[in-house]
Amino acid sequence: MPYAYFQLVRFAALIGFVVLAYKANQQSRQTEMLIFGALALLFQPFFKIALGRDLWNIVDVIVGVGLLVSLMKNSKK
Repeated sequence: MPYAYFQLVRFAALIGFVVLAYKANQQSRQTEMLIFGALALLFQPFFKIALGRDLWNIVDVIVGVGLLVSLMKNSKK
């Protein structure tokens, strides 16, 4: 994929995680707010964090599974 695609995905992830952190803060869920805030910093496109391709793949899978679990947990409420 072109480099611009990855920049767009990182920017979208930054916005999404900031929104999730804000909503978690409004609902007084401090742990989730900190996790989403940390993920916003990790995925932000301005100051890249070089983890290497293999480690980024692992991080992406863990974050994806975590988001699915969070979605399922919140949909049951």
